[in-house]
Amino acid sequence: MSALTFDKSELGNLEYSLQREMLATDRKGGYMSTTIVCCNTRKYHGLMVAPIDESDEAYVLLSSLDETIIQHDQSFNLALHRYRGVYEPRGHKYITDFGYTPTPTITYRVGGVILRKELLWIHKRTQLMIRYTLVDAHSDTTLRLRPFFAFRNKHSLSKANMEANGRSYPVNGGVKCKLYEGFPWLYLQTNKADAEFVAAPDWYYDFEYPEEIKRGYDGYEDLLTTGYFEMPIRKGESVIFSAATDEMATEDTISQIYEASIARRTHKVDFLSCLRHSARQFIVRRSGGRTEMVAGYPWYGAVGRDTLISLPGIVLEQGYKEDCMDVLDTMVAGMRNGDFAGTASARVAADAPLWFFWTLQNLEPHIGAKELWSRYGEAMKSILEAYRRGFEGRVALHDNGLVWAAADGEALTWMNTKVDGRPVAQRAGYAVEIEALWYNAVSYTLALARKMKDKEFTERWGDMPARTKDSFLSKFMLDEGYPADFVNDYEVNTFRRSNMLVACALDYTMLGEEQIMDVLNVVRQHLLTRRGIRSLSPRNPFYEPSYAEDQRSQDLACHNGSTWIWPLMLYVKTCFGIAGERFLPEAEELLAGFEDEIQTACIGSVSECFEGDPPFRARGCLSQATGVGGLLYIEALTGEWRARSGKKGAKAAKTAKKTVRKKSK
Repeated sequence: MSALTFDKSELGNLEYSLQREMLATDRKGGYMSTTIVCCNTRKYHGLMVAPIDESDEAYVLLSSLDETIIQHDQSFNLALHRYRGVYEPRGHKYITDFGYTPTPTITYRVGGVILRKELLWIHKRTQLMIRYTLVDAHSDTTLRLRPFFAFRNKHSLSKANMEANGRSYPVNGGVKCKLYEGFPWLYLQTNKADAEFVAAPDWYYDFEYPEEIKRGYDGYEDLLTTGYFEMPIRKGESVIFSAATDEMATEDTISQIYEASIARRTHKVDFLSCLRHSARQFIVRRSGGRTEMVAGYPWYGAVGRDTLISLPGIVLEQGYKEDCMDVLDTMVAGMRNGDFAGTASARVAADAPLWFFWTLQNLEPHIGAKELWSRYGEAMKSILEAYRRGFEGRVALHDNGLVWAAADGEALTWMNTKVDGRPVAQRAGYAVEIEALWYNAVSYTLALARKMKDKEFTERWGDMPARTKDSFLSKFMLDEGYPADFVNDYEVNTFRRSNMLVACALDYTMLGEEQIMDVLNVVRQHLLTRRGIRSLSPRNPFYEPSYAEDQRSQDLACHNGSTWIWPLMLYVKTCFGIAGERFLPEAEELLAGFEDEIQTACIGSVSECFEGDPPFRARGCLSQATGVGGLLYIEALTGEWRARSGKKGAKAAKTAKKTVRKKSK
């Protein structure tokens, strides 16, 4: 698969460089995100964005850091900012190279000066390090570093005010700053003993974030600088700048932490290594022993449904079964009366708890049925009982064995976007994917219960799968051969959506092979694209391909035409189930189609969704767990079938050799 490369000649072209963003995380809830030329174009961008308390909400502490090279009393500012209608300074014109592995690296050339900048987020600490190396210079050179602070929630914006504390307080090797009470101190230090910090507090006004303005939001911010570092730097010398919520003890400690951390970095040189690295960024170990999965960067937190859909691809594809169990254990610990907490609750996401069983089915081969039942059997049974009792009249199991989900003014399925306060796709009643997930959950739990000789459960639930299946086939199956999208008291909705794939791909399905083939034909004809599966057929009058940049247009299209990756893994799983190794070339072709995507939006990752029409432009958040997890799940499936095919080929070759020997005798 192709290497991760960048067009050096285009780095100075803002149309090219500002559309490419980079992300690094500390694995505990903090991250660094900006463009590859370090110009922030979103309010979510920043060099240090991190939680500051138990709420897990992230805050932009250090927004940016300006570098200036000084020679012969001439200053060359290497930074790039967008102010109201203008770029200033324009340091991007000095950039000659950008590399992504083992850590984001930018090379600048100013006359005879070549400066290399390497940005490194330290894992399991709230700490950013930047190493500056003067690769070449022919005269005395001074390096100036000016930090810009925001100290605000990542969803908001900073405005100039009289309450901000612009003072810097000396610490070993630097200063500490704290703009407002309630925030932690931010320690700014270097490993250079003769570095001087010059206090010069000042507000800089009207930083412009064009991506927010496109989406229809406020996109102007004021940032405070408290001063700048200034230090001589010699040819071949490296200076390390550190920003952290903990003070570093000595200059040597800064260097040691940097060297040890960079040595542990994996090399992200191709499609698969980039995806696996991206996947590791979603798992976050928070205070109090909680392990969660971030749904997407830069603006999402943990989302229950996304977590359970993504976990098999995100962690199990790399063999991280402990991470999978830690995330599940955190979710199970928050259960009350058979329902998960927050965004995983059936009360707000009627299908979310049922994806729990999908994750367990993928986990079982890694830990065995006995351990899985011992660890999660009670949670499985309690979830099913909760559906039987119902959730405040919003979600309920009916006597026909189907799960009803409806609430006025709300959408309880994954298609839950709203525009003007109304759901874009409410889908109230019986939804096809919820019934498929319900049937799979009950059938899987029964299979384990029988294996573990849980007689009480099997007697209570034994007749449920047949009742659910009979009702489903009676209510959902259309004359065209595919299931309805949803059914309620006044409508059998015949929209061709990606949701029908859930009914085909789960381990326990209510559909026969011929019905599955009919679904696959519909998907290929209406929904399959090179970027995933459309959420709605282009032939539908409600289809919205989303060409506009504003958030309203994107929300209208999100579930009415936009293309998603995670249903593609269900398509691939279904096709392998039907065609076996004959589907291998198509699966490999689908994967290969995403190789260019990891270097066009968020470097090394994939976006939340894509427009429904060519060229399938990336939309939504920049790095999405369901997308990364979906592609890694497809890679795992493809690898399994590739191995099977190889074994068959090796066996056939061995048999052929034996035949040749016999004939020769």
